[in-house]
Amino acid sequence: MLQNLHVKNLALIDEIEVEFGDGLNILTGETGAGKSIILGSVNLALGGRYTKDILRQGADYGFVELTFQVENERQIRKLKELDIYPEEGSVVLSRRLMEKRSVSRINGETVQTALLKEAASILIDIHGQHEHQSLLYKKNHLGIVDAFARETIEDVKQKVRKAYKDYKACEKELSETKTDETQRAKELSFLRFETEEIREAELKPGEDEDLEDLYRRIVNSRQIAESVSEAYLYTSEGNESASENLSRAIRAISEITEYDDKALELYDQLVEIDSLLNDFNRELAGYADECEFSDEEYHDTENRLNEINRLKTKYGNTIEEILAYCRKQEKRLAVLEDYDGYIEELQAKAVKAEAELKKQAVKLTALRKKQAKILEKAIEDGLKDLNFENVQFEIRFEQTKGYTAEGTDDVEFMISLNPGQPLKPLAGVASGGELSRIMLAIKAVMASRDEIETLIFDEIDVGISGRTAQKVSEKMAVIGRGHQVICITHLAQIAAMADHHYLIEKATLKGVTRTDIRRLEEEASVRELARILGGAKITDTVLRSAVEMKELARQLEQKE
Repeated sequence: MLQNLHVKNLALIDEIEVEFGDGLNILTGETGAGKSIILGSVNLALGGRYTKDILRQGADYGFVELTFQVENERQIRKLKELDIYPEEGSVVLSRRLMEKRSVSRINGETVQTALLKEAASILIDIHGQHEHQSLLYKKNHLGIVDAFARETIEDVKQKVRKAYKDYKACEKELSETKTDETQRAKELSFLRFETEEIREAELKPGEDEDLEDLYRRIVNSRQIAESVSEAYLYTSEGNESASENLSRAIRAISEITEYDDKALELYDQLVEIDSLLNDFNRELAGYADECEFSDEEYHDTENRLNEINRLKTKYGNTIEEILAYCRKQEKRLAVLEDYDGYIEELQAKAVKAEAELKKQAVKLTALRKKQAKILEKAIEDGLKDLNFENVQFEIRFEQTKGYTAEGTDDVEFMISLNPGQPLKPLAGVASGGELSRIMLAIKAVMASRDEIETLIFDEIDVGISGRTAQKVSEKMAVIGRGHQVICITHLAQIAAMADHHYLIEKATLKGVTRTDIRRLEEEASVRELARILGGAKITDTVLRSAVEMKELARQLEQKE
């Protein structure tokens, strides 16, 4: 659950810190006090977009930090799959917002915003003020069914996606391969020319590097020969060469070896040096012979390099790339030479891929329909709990025109709100307030299957009042039994159900306006309920009504 919220330098917030509890957490306050800023801050911490205008005037940065207590094993496993490990049961998501960039962290470690969002989707679900509008779009209905049926259908959905990918790959290959006889003849001729040209060159991997090394030696052979000759002169030829002088030194010191062990040791070292020098001179002489090149060798090497470089300009930057290109063209050549057989093979492959896709799509449809019946009944019951007394709700399935990565199901929510009225598409029947309650009913049903422990509702009470508001409040309380719920509301009926009640208020001090939030004890909570009920003037009658509402809420809780 969301244990702590820390916000600094955002909009009207200087700095606030809130400790949330389990169950139903209610946030109330005057219009314009900054309730939206509080939950907006949560969205920012979870990777939401922002502009520099959100920063408090005069501040260089804004900061939001959420601390979650994670005990659910499935959530922990999902987080570990993202390489996120709770520390003493806690996961801390934070975001530092600056004018042109932001820095996101999880447990103090800097991460990409995408990872922050992925982690957030495991820990928290936010229902914004206008989210219920998404129900107007038919394309979203399949997603709701699949989210409800996730445990049952996930394996088959993966198989459908794989089968669809294979099927589309076959379709693409068939489309790209179809060609007329004239085009095929031209391509055959061109492919034969290219492959024969490369094969005739008899290229060997690494050959170009060896030739370039040889060519450098040939071009610079005169300078190499002169330098080698000079070195040989100093080490091996002439009276002043190193070899001659070393021989003289050996003769001189040999005359004293019988008199002293140290002299004998030095003599042995000189003999070893002489042996090494002789080896060096032999290698030097051999190297000098290797550096002698004929004009024919020069021209052959140059022509071969020119041929290789010409092929590189046409087929690849290296010999390996040229040979790979040749193999690719040979494969295409084989296809065109046996074109009819290839097309037949590809068509058979496509038929097999489509059959597999159809098989998996049929399985997916059957599973979806079975789960949709359960969801349909649960939503209808939930709607009745929310004062839709004569509601009928149906999840209608139709077949898509073709295959999709999600199968062949086209799903739409149908509803009848009054007796005698036929079922119609949800988008054409429900008002804003009704949509809000329908979404609440869906959220309540989804919560029963969802592992997300924290649910946030931003003004779920839009467009409702009276008995309907009471029903909504009872539904919120029920959800709060199994989840942590954080809810902004304008309705006293919902606020009365609070397990934890927070007041958001705005104050101006020395010309500076700030938004703050504080947790209310029982008496203060009653006064806030009275304010919601009575407006500017709180009478004894209004206070008694507020006390009665709290008492009724407690009785309902005990009954539940």
